[in-house]
Amino acid sequence: MPCPPPPDLPPAAAHALAGLLPACASADWHSLPGGRSNRVWRVGDLVVKCHDPATATPLFPNDAGIESQALRLFAPRGLSPRLRAAGEGWIIYDHIPGQIGPGDPAAVAAMLHRLHGLSLPDAPFRLLPNGSAALLSHARGFAPPGLPPPPADPQIPPVTPCPVHADAVPGNILTTPAGPLLIDWQCPGMGDPVEDLATLLSPAMMWLYTGGKAPDGWAEALLQSYPNRATADRSRALLPLYRWRIAAHCALRAARGNAAYATALRMELETL
Repeated sequence: MPCPPPPDLPPAAAHALAGLLPACASADWHSLPGGRSNRVWRVGDLVVKCHDPATATPLFPNDAGIESQALRLFAPRGLSPRLRAAGEGWIIYDHIPGQIGPGDPAAVAAMLHRLHGLSLPDAPFRLLPNGSAALLSHARGFAPPGLPPPPADPQIPPVTPCPVHADAVPGNILTTPAGPLLIDWQCPGMGDPVEDLATLLSPAMMWLYTGGKAPDGWAEALLQSYPNRATADRSRALLPLYRWRIAAHCALRAARGNAAYATALRMELETL
């Protein structure tokens, strides 16, 4: 449904939008669904996104500056929308028609593998927990009281870090005629490719962004389709640890008063 422009849109964002879309003053603003942390609208053929730093968590940072740098890196590679303007706490990028959701597992696996295979030694991204010991340490560092104990450490060593989206939930996958790509790049990192596969395979994240469970066989098809067999096998071994960390994230959000995350927490714990 059309809505009026937000009254608190940063002046710099309004000025940039006017330069990109001269008719924006009379254009309809459409609030876009999907994200749970920021405000996002479609205006003409552009998307305006205003970040809310208060929604950042230890698992999912929320950095507009990092997102703008990510779009500059990944749009030319067909992995993200094209950035058109950016400023303090906001970005504007091209709207790409498509379908939000988990999509075809083989196409999504190929797209993620393409991202993970990029060599970006100078990328300005955070270094993510890598290997089972670091993963458990990170999760324990923010897990609130009351969770079941974490799984035992399988003592899986780290791998050479690669670019990862780090928020590859179903709501951040856009299926287009040219293939799937990723949106919401506010928390990318350099880490284990399992980070993205495990997030996408999370029952909690699937429910939060689709309102249901993954289609039968979808999760196994994703792993079977991922072109690097060692990474797929590593995913299966590390999945209990990643799921406990996602459960810790859901418990943290639920403790802050978000009832949806209490339901998501129960769904994630059922898989452990």
